[in-house]
Amino acid sequence: MMNQPQLTRRGILKTMSLAAGAVWAGPRATQAEENPAGGRVHLATNHYSWIVYFNRDKRDFNQLLDEGLGEVAASGINGFEANVNVPEDIGRFAPLLKKHGLEMRSFYVNSVLHTAEEAEKSIAQVLAIADPAQTIGTKIIVTNPSPIQWGGTGDKTDEQLRIQAQALEKLGKALQERGMILAYHNHDMELRQAAREFHHMMAGTDPRYVTLCLDAHWIYRGSGNSQVALFDIVKLYGKRVTELHLRQSVNQVWAETFGEGDIDYPALAQALLALDVKPHLVMEQAVETGTPHTLSPVEAHRRSVEYARRVFADFAG
Repeated sequence: MMNQPQLTRRGILKTMSLAAGAVWAGPRATQAEENPAGGRVHLATNHYSWIVYFNRDKRDFNQLLDEGLGEVAASGINGFEANVNVPEDIGRFAPLLKKHGLEMRSFYVNSVLHTAEEAEKSIAQVLAIADPAQTIGTKIIVTNPSPIQWGGTGDKTDEQLRIQAQALEKLGKALQERGMILAYHNHDMELRQAAREFHHMMAGTDPRYVTLCLDAHWIYRGSGNSQVALFDIVKLYGKRVTELHLRQSVNQVWAETFGEGDIDYPALAQALLALDVKPHLVMEQAVETGTPHTLSPVEAHRRSVEYARRVFADFAG
């Protein structure tokens, strides 16, 4: 069983206190952000990353949201993938995103989809969030259907997996009608039992309505730290990847910065390009037991961004 960080995204959402609200202008491109053709590599970051980096410095990102988003922008990042729980979160975020020149092309939301009753509630809630998000330019909704027990060993039944896949597709259809995209996200537990939950969310849904947020490191870790498994997933479902979460480890421990390590990201970039797939790129470097603590959140992310821009330079435009 892998080490879990002290704060999980789902736990954070239960206690999150946000302060932000409506439209923005993107930051100016620098020469370092451009490829030879003059295009700009757009890099976003996930909310969770900044919460855990702030937490280890004994700061509360959600309580310091204005200051925190200022640090996000200072690191050279272009966009912010907020973890949202209710429609009002969008209104709180938007003015601060505008202030700091950050876009929100995607947001992350948890859902409970493996029982019919909870699925209907979750679908309604996600759509209620998606409607105001659409007005500020959000295109991709990333969801991780809740496990039965976070970090535990409980697995969903075959019937629950069928219900969940049907609910995902229903949600994806409703979002497509709004001109938006649903991206399925997983952690390590969906890779248990021959990855039957992960594979059924792919094989049991229509690619027109359910795309994949490829979280490379959770695939790697959930498969026993296997790059073979990661690249097999790309072969199987690479055409469905609309978003890519970027996290690196060194000797199976999350690194302080995104750089060279256990996962061959240059090879992953080339594998996606070979499929003519250029997903939305979202930094999600995080910390856990054993992660070095030598840099501030801004400096750690600045170095991560510099490396990511080199590796994914051909994704510009």
